[in-house]
Amino acid sequence: MTRTRLAGPIIALAVTGALLAGCAGTTSSGRIPAPSARIGAQADGALPTDLATMPLTEANGTTTTLAAFRGKAVMIADFMTLCTDICPLISANTAATARALAAQGAQSQTALLEITLDPHRDTLHRLRAYQKLYGAEPSNWILLRASPPDTHRLWHYFGVYDRRVKEGTPADTDWLTGKPLTYDIVHSDDLIYLDREGRERYVIDGSPDTQGLAPPRRLARFLGSQGQAALMHPNPSLDWTVPDALRVFSWLLDRRIVASGAP
Repeated sequence: MTRTRLAGPIIALAVTGALLAGCAGTTSSGRIPAPSARIGAQADGALPTDLATMPLTEANGTTTTLAAFRGKAVMIADFMTLCTDICPLISANTAATARALAAQGAQSQTALLEITLDPHRDTLHRLRAYQKLYGAEPSNWILLRASPPDTHRLWHYFGVYDRRVKEGTPADTDWLTGKPLTYDIVHSDDLIYLDREGRERYVIDGSPDTQGLAPPRRLARFLGSQGQAALMHPNPSLDWTVPDALRVFSWLLDRRIVASGAP
């Protein structure tokens, strides 16, 4: 799979001026400031009602919506279970972020949503099997799917690039069934953050730096060259880490949250 990075913040969001310095400490008002511009950009906009109420199905079969998570700080990531490059690293970082939030008592105040770009193949069974590979998951890490038309509408609104392409030769193999794949989806890698009122507030466009945290062995076996490069040689000036993700949550919740062992 070849990734296409967006040149800047997600175009559907309105950037709201200069970003503040990182969240070590507080502002003159006593509030925790926004993360630095190194990892992303601020935004401020309400979701359209039809998008906020779009039906989403959790891996356990429960139907929900983005509006149902109001009252929590939300991170939304695009992914697909048959990705052989960046998605397994995104999930590794997302699960680790969710665990860090839970360890510091912020589990009930947060939701980390991974919504598939590939609803035709990502059935609920596949979502459950994929998430199970990462071990006991905290309840604030949720995998979701929408109908194909709604999936397109959702990611188009957020400015996420995706394009279905023919599978290469030799074809990649499905980690769950062992069968060769027939198509791939080239896409950008983005994180969209919503505040507790359900407004878009921050965007990260880029690959994850797992800081040595490998994805589950069953998925790591199928990583392509780009996935291996992202895992072994991340770009520290561009790629986002678990501490970076926690800085955004610290700002949205206005409470200091750090990864275990961080200063």
